[in-house]
Amino acid sequence: MHLRNTTALITGAAQGVGRDIAILFAAKGASVALVDTDRHGLTTVVQTIRSAGGSAVSTVGDVSEARVCQEAVAATESQFGRLQVLVNNAGIMHPEDSDAEHLTSTAWQETLKNNLTSIWLACRAAIPAMRRAGGGSIVNMSSLAALRGSYPSQLAYTASKGGVLAMSRELAVTYATEGIRVNSICAGPLHTQLMRHQLANEHDVSLRTDQIPIGRLGEPDEVASVALWLASTASSYVTGAAVEVDGGASAAFLPRRP
Repeated sequence: MHLRNTTALITGAAQGVGRDIAILFAAKGASVALVDTDRHGLTTVVQTIRSAGGSAVSTVGDVSEARVCQEAVAATESQFGRLQVLVNNAGIMHPEDSDAEHLTSTAWQETLKNNLTSIWLACRAAIPAMRRAGGGSIVNMSSLAALRGSYPSQLAYTASKGGVLAMSRELAVTYATEGIRVNSICAGPLHTQLMRHQLANEHDVSLRTDQIPIGRLGEPDEVASVALWLASTASSYVTGAAVEVDGGASAAFLPRRP
C-alpha cells in the first residue's frame, strides 16, 4: 500500500496514534498536514517526517473550534494544492467522566465537544476540498466503547464514540456518489498517553487484558496500519464500515471481573 500523490490532514497528530499515523503516511508517500494543540509535539513530529525525507506542515489549534478546522484545510490546500484524506484522531478521556449519577456536566460537554463535534467541524471544512480534489477518504477514530458497555463507566466517552459511528455511516451514505469514502476505526485499549491515567497499576491493566483474547493492549502503530489501508486505494470498495482493531475483544463473550 502507498499514498503517493496524496495529501492527508491528521488531527491530534502530536502524540500517540495520531503521531504514528502521520509518520506512517509520510513514509508511504503522502504529504501530511498536522493539527494539534501541542505546539512542541507537532514540531517534533514535523521534524521527524522531514528528516526522513517526507513533506509535512502543521497548524496549532483546537479542532473543536470551526475556525481552526477551516484554517487547517486552507493551509493544506495552500501548501500542497489539494486534500484527499482526513483522519479525525483528536479526542479526550475526561478525568471526571463516570456513570450517569456521578458524571459532571463539564465532563459531558467537554467530551462531546472534543470527540464528536470536532469531527463534524473537520468534515464540514474538508469535504468541499475533497470535492475539489475529485474525491477522498475520511477515517474517523471511534472506539471499542462504541460497541460494548464500558467498565469502569465512562458514559460521556462511550456516548461520544457511539456518535462517531452513527455520523460516519451517514456521511458515507451521503457522499459516496461524490467519491468520498468514510469509515471508522474501533480501537481497543492501547498503550498511549490518553490511556495512561486508566492503567495506573497491574489490576487496571489486567481488568482490560483479561477481556482481550489476544491477551495484551494494542500499540499505536497497529491502529496506524489500519488507517493506512482505509486511506489508500486498497480499500476502494469500503465505505460506511467500522473496523474493529481490538485484539478480538468485541468478538468475545467473557464475564466482567469483580
